Amino acid sequence: MSVPGASSHFIMAPEVRKQELYNIKIEEKNPRHAAVLMLMYPKETRTYMALILRPTYEGVHSGQVALPGGKVETFDKTFQDAALRETWEEIGVNSDTVDVLKSLTKVYIPPSNFWVHPFLGFINALPNFVRQEEEVAEVIEVSIEDLLDDTKVTSKKLSTSYAENIEVPSFELNGYVVWGATAMMLSELKVLLKDALES
Repeated sequence: MSVPGASSHFIMAPEVRKQELYNIKIEEKNPRHAAVLMLMYPKETRTYMALILRPTYEGVHSGQVALPGGKVETFDKTFQDAALRETWEEIGVNSDTVDVLKSLTKVYIPPSNFWVHPFLGFINALPNFVRQEEEVAEVIEVSIEDLLDDTKVTSKKLSTSYAENIEVPSFELNGYVVWGATAMMLSELKVLLKDALES
């Protein structure tokens, strides 16, 4: 099945971000690359996915909910390798146990000048999460049922690294507000899963 693409990202993109992405020439900015993993797994009778809460620090992504992942290093052979390595380092899930199902559409993050490459993966048993404490304040286990629930989509007034007090589309999951690039990537996953369930 083909992925929904950037149009699904824009569902959860703040208006100011949309305008910036329309006008920006990304490749001229020589962006760096990062990779993340949307890790799904069974828990009791439902399917869950793992998100992480970033610690509070001096930086553009301080205290945000994110997908496990990070910067692509020179020794990573592929973006997928980087996503698996970072997931192992951040939440202790062994790469050998993950079945990578597909790559999704990359997202550009203007404040940090990164292209982020998301991958969808599945592990067939409940993981034993081990947090990398410097990078991960908490592992947040979100049911796919909640992700697909349209009542979990809302809009919040937030101050971001690029604008003060703006309306930001977001997911409310497990009591956390998920916005920005992570929400944009989850939006594509949501569209993909809904299409699969309806086909």
